[in-house]
Amino acid sequence: MAKRFDPELIPPYPTLDFEKSFWQHGSHSVAGLDEAGRGALAGPLYGAAVVLPFEEPTLNEQLLGVRDSKQLTFIEREQLAPVIMAIAVEFVIVSVEPDEIDSLGMAKAGRLVFQRAISELKQKPGHLLIDYFKIPEIDIPQTCLVKGDQRSLSIACASILAKQARDQRMIEEATKFPGYLFESNKGYGSPEHLQAIDLLGLCPLHRRSFCDHLLQGRLFD
Repeated sequence: MAKRFDPELIPPYPTLDFEKSFWQHGSHSVAGLDEAGRGALAGPLYGAAVVLPFEEPTLNEQLLGVRDSKQLTFIEREQLAPVIMAIAVEFVIVSVEPDEIDSLGMAKAGRLVFQRAISELKQKPGHLLIDYFKIPEIDIPQTCLVKGDQRSLSIACASILAKQARDQRMIEEATKFPGYLFESNKGYGSPEHLQAIDLLGLCPLHRRSFCDHLLQGRLFD
C-alpha cells in the first residue's frame, strides 16, 4: 500500500516529474497504469497502460488538458483519448468481465486487469507507475502513487483511456439491456439504476457479488 502523503503536495495538473526521474536513470520505457469501474454494480473493470516518449521535449504542451479522468467531462475525455493514442509510444486497453470479478473478488480482479495490460505491451517496461496499487505478481520495478492520476501524466493518460473505453462499452451495452440506463449511469449505483434492479432484476452484465450484498443490506434498512 502506498504511504500517506500531504494532499497539499498534489500539483494543479499531472506532471512528468516521476517519469523523468526514471528516464534520467536509464529506464526509458515507463508505463503508467490506471483502471476504471472499480465501484460499479454492473459492467467490466477496465485498465490501461500508457508509455509516453521520453525524448519528446514538447510532451507537456501536446498533452495539455490531460487530467485525472474523473475531473473531465465525457466530451473532454473523448477529445483527449485519440491525442493520447497518437502521442504514446505504446498503449493498451484491457478488461476483466463481471463474471471474472464475481469469481475472483475485486482485489484479485484489480491486479488481473493490470497484469493483462502489462502482458499485452509489446516491449517490457523498465518501470511501472501505478495509481495507488502495487502488483506483486509482476516482476518489474514499480512505484505506487496515492492520487497518481493527479500527479503523473502517464497515469492520467491511462486513466482517460480506461474510463473512456469503459464508458463507451456501457453505452453500447445499454442497447442490449434497456431499462437500466447504462448509457447515463455507466453501471454505477444511481437511484434510477437501483430502481431498475428492483423492477427488472439483474442482467448478465451485473456483478452479482456486488448486487447481492447491496440488496441484502437494503432488506434490513
